[in-house]
Amino acid sequence: MPYYWAQYYTGFKEELMTTVGFIGLGTMGRPIARHILEGLPSGDTLVLNDISSDRIKDLLDAGAAWAETAKDLAGKADLVFFMVPDIPQVKSVLEGENGLLAGVNGELLLVICSTVSPDAVRQLDEEVSAATNGQVRVIDAPVSGGQVGAEAGKLSIMVGGSDDLVAKAMPYLKLAGSPVHLGPTGAGEVAKACNQLVCAANIVANAEAAVVAERAGLDVQKLFDLMRGGYAGSKIMDDKAPRFIEKDYSVSGAAIFWIKDLKAYLDEARSTGTTTVQGDRLLDAFQGVVDAGWGWDDTAIVQKYIEEQGQQA
Repeated sequence: MPYYWAQYYTGFKEELMTTVGFIGLGTMGRPIARHILEGLPSGDTLVLNDISSDRIKDLLDAGAAWAETAKDLAGKADLVFFMVPDIPQVKSVLEGENGLLAGVNGELLLVICSTVSPDAVRQLDEEVSAATNGQVRVIDAPVSGGQVGAEAGKLSIMVGGSDDLVAKAMPYLKLAGSPVHLGPTGAGEVAKACNQLVCAANIVANAEAAVVAERAGLDVQKLFDLMRGGYAGSKIMDDKAPRFIEKDYSVSGAAIFWIKDLKAYLDEARSTGTTTVQGDRLLDAFQGVVDAGWGWDDTAIVQKYIEEQGQQA
């Protein structure tokens, strides 16, 4: 094959054939991976690495490939999505003889969809870039919408990174929801921190209102049905109201994770010289939930925490 044709043909294939890796296939990661798999362009491949292949058998049966270790995944992937709890879990996947960095053999983009602190994701980009002579880079793309949004493929996705790196991830992020590029690496996590403040305030306000209404003798379901039609209505209310009504605290999003989220918000508020009115009190509420031993229950458990506080008064 003539050189110029080979060059054209190779470039054409590289453009069409991308291997996407995914690590962290839990409540949020699994449906995101499923949407990516279902929407993959022809020729692209999705490769998964998880605790066990058994719990993602449906994805493997649907056409995803399996990597036994993160190292193996790195040798195959062009970009890797992470949906794990925090930066320590990301680093545990990167490090070691079977870690992802041990398998790097070319340019690799890490897309951090986890909710972490902006500074942590910026530092991670600096560290992996330095350790791999610039072969591995990091962008952030945290999501909002909860399990419901993940299952529906309608997440709000907040993206931070340089234009060229973000462009590589955007086609796949669009398969899971509505991504918006907000600025350099870390910008997505700043947006998510602000998002979490608003969501936490909404959760706590709904929980407190449910307790007050019940103690005042109101029908809590009628109250929430009424509020949904007014200014108080929100997606949080739509999602959590049935839980508050039934006092159902089975986990969808664990309360314990909101400690790091609210701390990330408060750190960013301090770094921007912003006085917080609600952030500290919301952190106190979720810390109280965790201290009571309910951290692995759903965030709706704040309702029980408020009830318990009332009994102690």
